[in-house]
Amino acid sequence: MNSSAPQDGLSRGLRRYLFFTAATTGAAIMIVEILGAKMLAPYLGTSHFVWTAQIGVAMASLAFGYYLGGRWADSRPDLGKLYGAIIVAALYLVAATLGIRSIANLCVDLPLPVGSLLASAFLFFIPLALLAMTGPFLIRVITSQLQGIGGNVGRLSAVSTVGSFLGTGLIGYALIPLLPNTVTMMSTAGVLTLISLVYFTVWSSSKAKAVGGAVLVFGLGAYGIIDSQRSSFVGWVEVFRGNSSFGQIQVIDAKLDDRRYYLNDFLTQNTYDREKKQSLSLFTYALQGLGKVYTDRIESALCIGVGVGIVPMNLVKEGVRVDAVEINPAIVPVAEKFFGFEPAKMNLVVGDGRQFLHRTKNRYELVVLDAFLGDSSPAHLMTREAFSEMKAVMQPAGVLVINCFGDRSPGRDFFAASLEKTLRSVFTGVRLHETGNGNMFFVASPSELTPKRALDLAGTPDSIADQLRGLFQGVFEANPLSGIVLTDDFNPVDFHDAPNRERIRRQLATMVRRL
Repeated sequence: MNSSAPQDGLSRGLRRYLFFTAATTGAAIMIVEILGAKMLAPYLGTSHFVWTAQIGVAMASLAFGYYLGGRWADSRPDLGKLYGAIIVAALYLVAATLGIRSIANLCVDLPLPVGSLLASAFLFFIPLALLAMTGPFLIRVITSQLQGIGGNVGRLSAVSTVGSFLGTGLIGYALIPLLPNTVTMMSTAGVLTLISLVYFTVWSSSKAKAVGGAVLVFGLGAYGIIDSQRSSFVGWVEVFRGNSSFGQIQVIDAKLDDRRYYLNDFLTQNTYDREKKQSLSLFTYALQGLGKVYTDRIESALCIGVGVGIVPMNLVKEGVRVDAVEINPAIVPVAEKFFGFEPAKMNLVVGDGRQFLHRTKNRYELVVLDAFLGDSSPAHLMTREAFSEMKAVMQPAGVLVINCFGDRSPGRDFFAASLEKTLRSVFTGVRLHETGNGNMFFVASPSELTPKRALDLAGTPDSIADQLRGLFQGVFEANPLSGIVLTDDFNPVDFHDAPNRERIRRQLATMVRRL
């Protein structure tokens, strides 16, 4: 059938194909919306500003696409125009995927709310708007008389929504954990192009331009997928790269020495000496060291947040019974293969820390909270209710040690002051140790906190021994007037601490640009 034929003469096959197109574009819209925020995370972070920008741009693009699609269909309901627009959307997605690093690096120097909004708009507004044209356009094409318009609108809307539901489940539960983001976005563009090619091949005689667009999409897509797998680190070799539900995981080795880095969304999470098989990061020694200094003995410990397993493994080596909770299952095999993690020597639970606290009947002398989502700690683990649950699983003289990033400077101290204030609302003893570079360690206990023994630096790398001494000697307090008690119901840390996180993310992104 030629697309210029009267639309009331649609064949059954074409009509069904139009419904299939509505479902597929609905799925693609959700994949692009969710995956777009994930692809921006290595450069702009995962704060509510990034998600607000992505969702806001998606809603604006859908509104514009609905309007444009309706106007376009009324002017000349030629299906060739719609499927041509879908190819253009696919081509734009390929170009956006190839250029996301350059665009994001330009926007990272702007204030986070502005930069995330501009990056999202430039990369995803046009393809989402073009895909949103599908609904109103197909309603106009399928409806030949007013009598059946309600049923057609309902069926098309339902089919498109079902497609969106399936796309959400597909991206959340299958594609992000199993495939690189680049491969997923390029594959989405490829599926959209195939849909258009099938229409032009079966129902339209205008094939040349469609074939040319398809060749361009698949060619650039293949190049982008191949290029994304190449390591861009100078002086380093990438030994592992994989995607997960909680960001991209990378392991890189220095070429000239024994250093190994674990990166999550380009953020350094740990450093490791491959030859000596020990961490080179101060926080791994501080967490265990603070626990030992403030407790009489440690027989059992709970680690909320495992990372590559350095802290729980060090505790196991000292004869401590360890329960460890890690929310990201993808990191466990990486930790085993590259960082000497042995989960069989502890009780490892893959899940959320709050869920574990609700279920466990064990009691611990030490609870280590070392959970991070990108460049910050998950907010739901930093509330009065969360700390009350941690206190409930601690021995009367047990201690909680928290690793986090904060700033005590006036005007930047909301998070540090709020965290200390929240801890004091639950625990009797609270102390703050900090390194001076933004890394803070809070210690809290149901009892008064007094050092029980001197700091043991045995086995500590010389490069961080002096820093550890300074960390343990310095005890600080945040300004209580600058903070609030954080609760499950009201925890605005993401908003108030955004400048600090933005500064950290910008520094990290600048470092990546030099690699």
